[in-house]
Formats: sequence, structure tokens, C-alpha cells
Amino acid sequence: MGFSPFREKSQSQRRGFRLPSDISREYRPKATVGLLRDFNLLVSSSRGEESDANSELQYLLRELGDKSARTDCTIVSGLTVAKTALEPTRVVNELRTSLRDCPWKFRYVLKVKPVRAVVACNISEIVAAAAGQVSRIREDETFRVSVEKRRNAIPSKEIIDAVASKVPRKVELQNPGKIVMIEIIGDLAGVSIIEPGGILGVEKEKRLTSSQPPTGQNAR
Repeated sequence: MGFSPFREKSQSQRRGFRLPSDISREYRPKATVGLLRDFNLLVSSSRGEESDANSELQYLLRELGDKSARTDCTIVSGLTVAKTALEPTRVVNELRTSLRDCPWKFRYVLKVKPVRAVVACNISEIVAAAAGQVSRIREDETFRVSVEKRRNAIPSKEIIDAVASKVPRKVELQNPGKIVMIEIIGDLAGVSIIEPGGILGVEKEKRLTSSQPPTGQNAR
């Protein structure tokens, strides 16, 4: 049996926990035709909590000003996609600020990655999508190619070598100025050139925030 984007009960319902009423009424995700081939955010959640993560993300995007953002499940458990009218890297940055200010709003979304192009998962189209974003890497900057595969056996090394050969910048594996991020989901690939800190990792951010020393009146 294939992966179904719709579940009779979400993980939170099985636990007896409910999302706030304003989220549950207004932001429950609906089926979206073609969204899997036209998304600009890739979202991770715990397995079985995809629907709750989608609802939460729509709520968060509405707070950022996008009242018409769409979400959908993928063929991979714990992985969903979203389409927002906002610029995706701006979304990641503003969600990071929201997370630091109001960490309790993030219960189901675990990671958010910006996606600038979605193409068929073949080397020529992936290379073309990456080459179309090369201007995001300054001539004096270095870069690294990062590939994450799901439900596809295409060799990562072939993708990395092909993409790197078309980017006229110096490769730096340890401390690159930019990352060519390639996210493969079945027969599709999301391609983005991002800053090294261009992915929102919710748990990591929460740990960093909690480890920071107090400031202002609470400082000792």
C-alpha cells in the first residue's frame, strides 16, 4: 500500500491533544492538485504528525502575511511541502525570529528548507536548475553541493560532480560560502542555493536559545 496523504486520526488526536481552535478550524490542510510539483518550502515533522505540521505551518505563514499558503503531504513519512507567496528564504529567516520569540508556537514543524526550483529528478534538469541560480554565489565565494535522497536510487556522486562542474566557483567542503542544496523526493528534485545557515532546524534553535545567558533585568 502506498503512502496516503490523509489519515483518519492525527498523532495529536490519538494522544488526546488538540490544536488550538483557531488553527483547527481555519488551517486544516486540504488536497492540492499539483502542489508536489510546485512547492517552495520543504518541511519535516515527526512520523505520523504530518497533518498537524501542515496546519501549524499554515498558521505561522498567516502570521507572516500569507493567508493563502498551501500545504500537502509527500510519499515520504514525516516530509511535507508548502507553497507560499512569500520569498522562501525570507520565510525561513522570519520563522527563526518567531521561534526565538515564541518557541511554544512550534510543536510539530521540525525543519523548514527553502526551495527555489522543482524539477524532474534527472541530472540534466538538476544541473540546469542549479546553473540558473549561480548568480547567488559571488565570484569570490566558495560553495559545496549537498544531496539528500528519498525514494530514488540516482547516484549522489554523479549529481554532485555534474553540478559542481557547471558552477564556476571554488569548492569548499568544510566551510563554504554557499550551499547548492538538492532535495530529492521520488521522481522530483528541489534545488536551491542557500547560505550555510539557510535551513531552520527547530530543535537546534530551541537548544541554542535555551543555552544563551539571560540578559537585561534577569541577568545576574
